[in-house]
Amino acid sequence: MTDEHVQRFVLGDVEILRVVEWQAPYAPARDLVPDCGPEVWQDHRELLAPDHWDPGSDRAVVALQTWVVRGGGRTVLVDTGVGDGRERPGNPLFHRRTGDLLGRLARAGVRPEDVDVVVNTHIHGDHVGWNTRDLAGEWVPAFPAARYLLPAADDAHFGPAGGYGGGVRVDDRLIYEDSIAPVHRAGQAVLWEGAHRVDAHLTLEAAPGHTPGSAVLRVASRGERAVFVGDVLHSPVQILHPECSSCFCLDPGQAAASRRRVLEQAADLGELVIPAHFGGTGVMEVRRQGSAFAAVAWAG
Repeated sequence: MTDEHVQRFVLGDVEILRVVEWQAPYAPARDLVPDCGPEVWQDHRELLAPDHWDPGSDRAVVALQTWVVRGGGRTVLVDTGVGDGRERPGNPLFHRRTGDLLGRLARAGVRPEDVDVVVNTHIHGDHVGWNTRDLAGEWVPAFPAARYLLPAADDAHFGPAGGYGGGVRVDDRLIYEDSIAPVHRAGQAVLWEGAHRVDAHLTLEAAPGHTPGSAVLRVASRGERAVFVGDVLHSPVQILHPECSSCFCLDPGQAAASRRRVLEQAADLGELVIPAHFGGTGVMEVRRQGSAFAAVAWAG
C-alpha cells in the first residue's frame, strides 16, 4: 500500500504512522512566532526552507496531521486534526472544512473501531476535530471503542465551567460542544493531570503554557525514544530560540519554560522531537549547543 499522505517508521517495538490532513504555507512567519525577527529565518534558511518556511511569501509552512502509534497490540492516535463540516467562524481555513482523514487512516490500515486510545495533547480545534463525526445530525465519537485522554486543565478551561475559554476566542465554545462534549456524553473521556501512563511504551506529561493543559507524549521502546510535543513547538525557529512563543500561546512565559524543559530532556535522552505541525518528515533531532540548542532535520 502506497499513500503520499502516510509515512511510517519504527521505534523499537513501536510502529509510528504520520497521516497528513493538509500541508501548505499558513501565516506570515513573524505573525506565527512574533518574537523571532527576519534575520532568524534568513540565517537558518537551509534548515527551514522549503518544509517549514516559504521564503518567497515569507510564510511559515505548517501541516495538519494525526500520528498513529502501534505497539503491544494497541493502536493510539495522537491528536485528530480539524475535522469535517465544523462551524469555525473565527478561522476561515477551518470553517466548514471538508476532509478525508478517516479515509486516509483506513487506507493506512487503521479502521475507527481499531483505535484503542485517542490522545488530545490539548483542546484546540486543529487537535480535536476528528474526535467526533456527524451521525444523522448528531456528533458522536468517531472511534467507538477508544478511551479519549483529555488534559483535565484544558477540559476545565475550555468547557462550560471555564466559560468556554472565557470567551476569548470565538470558536472555543463550538469546539468543545462538537468535539469534546460528545465524548463525555458517550462515557469515553478520561481526564488526567500531572502525568499519566498510557501503556508500557507511552507516558503523558503536562507541559502547560500554550494552553493550561498542554501535554507531551513520551515514547520509549528498546532504548529508542521520541516525544510528541503538540504545540510546544510550531516552528524549528523555536528550537533555536526557545524563548519565542507562538501567537497562539495563552501564557507565553509558561510556554517558553515548558519548551526549554522539553528540549533539554530531548537533547539529553536522544528523543526524536515530533511536533504537531512540522512539515517535511514531521520529525526533528535536537542537540545541545552550549546553553542553546541546534535543530537537525531528521531523514527517517
